[in-house]
Amino acid sequence: MTHDFDTPVSRVGTASLKYEARTTHFGTDDVVPLWVADMDFPAPEAVTSVLVERAQHTIYGYTDYPESLYVAMQHWFKHRHRWEIARNSIVMCPGVVPSIYAAITALTEIGDKVIIQSPVYHPFYTAVKDTQRTLVENPLIFENQHYRMDIEHLAECAESGAKLLVLCSPHNPVGRVWQRAELEALLLVTRRYDMTIISDDIHADLIFPNQVHTPIATLADDVAIITAVSPSKTFNIPGLGLSAIVANDKAQRQAIEQVFSSWHVSNTNPFSICGFEAAYQYGETWLDDLMPYLDETRLAVKSYLESTLPEIVLVESEGTYLLWLDCRGMGLDDADLHRFFIDQVKVAMSPGTLFGSEGAGFMRLNMAVPRVVIMNVLRAIRSALSS
Repeated sequence: MTHDFDTPVSRVGTASLKYEARTTHFGTDDVVPLWVADMDFPAPEAVTSVLVERAQHTIYGYTDYPESLYVAMQHWFKHRHRWEIARNSIVMCPGVVPSIYAAITALTEIGDKVIIQSPVYHPFYTAVKDTQRTLVENPLIFENQHYRMDIEHLAECAESGAKLLVLCSPHNPVGRVWQRAELEALLLVTRRYDMTIISDDIHADLIFPNQVHTPIATLADDVAIITAVSPSKTFNIPGLGLSAIVANDKAQRQAIEQVFSSWHVSNTNPFSICGFEAAYQYGETWLDDLMPYLDETRLAVKSYLESTLPEIVLVESEGTYLLWLDCRGMGLDDADLHRFFIDQVKVAMSPGTLFGSEGAGFMRLNMAVPRVVIMNVLRAIRSALSS
């Protein structure tokens, strides 16, 4: 391993949401911030170098997308995910969440039913509600500490007239990397009821050993699929804000582009464009060091909980750097659970209920920090429970 993920990097003075908003969200800044989904690791040096070089030009005018940006993205997905993306299927966007909002707005009407699979990333809920669509939940089934899709119930949701399904793949917060057979079962439903899929694949590159991420778009040419992708989570550059969608239907692509145009939202930024391209072009060795480090942290958490903290169970994580902790064995309701971690452990995690009612009794922990931070938090939990 040539990259150092153990040395802490101070984020003081950077206006970091993860650090600077602790008091607003948790009532105190005296908590270890393991909530917002960005990493406390430096981005790949190649990305920083390109950004510095661009900053030194000193003119930061309106910027277009160079063809090299598309080539870098296409090569990345072909090389890492065996997905050959057609150039004309790509639309650049100002972030994955805005893409979901735009796609729902473009492809459905007010009142139309949109399916999400809860517990799930909370902007999925707001994207449906804020656009005045009707939220339909297809909850995941949780059995034997494992989540799976409820395909039978999904068919019932589709039969009720739902127009669109928002898929989280890999899944945030439960950490599932959907298997090909699961995705093919989902596709059977969407075919039968002529539904469109919006697939949020932002965590596609953060996959643990013995798992394979399959972009659902690679499994079907006959289903309308909009896939949202970005290097932001993979290379820790979410503040740069640039993402892309890949859509196999020309009319849907144009409809989404028209929504962004009507919002007068500019996707172009000289730094986000440089960072996006550099990450996909030069970031691979950094990622190949990152994932073993995260995997070791994940296994260390699992081992510690099993041996020392049986009140908390780590739901088996197959991908992402977000750990889903089953805290129901602590015997606390959600309000008391939240306060326990803030007041007694001094750690800020995301409460499970943020991701839907199925998240009651769970907490989401961001482990993308130096491992010593995570282990110290686990010891603090043990100490608080013992006092």
